[in-house]
Amino acid sequence: MYDPELERIRRQKMLELQQRLQQEQEIQRQRMLAQLQLKALLQKVLTKEAYERLGRVKMANPELYARAVQAILYLYQAGRLTGKISDDQLKTILTKLRGKKRETRIRILEK
Repeated sequence: MYDPELERIRRQKMLELQQRLQQEQEIQRQRMLAQLQLKALLQKVLTKEAYERLGRVKMANPELYARAVQAILYLYQAGRLTGKISDDQLKTILTKLRGKKRETRIRILEK
């Protein structure tokens, strides 16, 4: 049996699904574009060695990477960068962002 109401509901659901898929694809495209722009900017403001170090930090500590990128973007947007950030300068930034390390002590209690 052919039910026109059921067919209308199916078409409507299919249309909604297609629209949601298009929105997700657009969001994904925008994310990729933002990542490419960020990569280009980082390559512009970092020396080759510093850029490579930042890539290693990204793999080892994504949270520190995000904070470092945020700090670099802030410096860039504030116009406080006079030249490219060297590897040593990046190390200094990372050290400041990392903060103090907590020291772990293990005590063995004897009875």
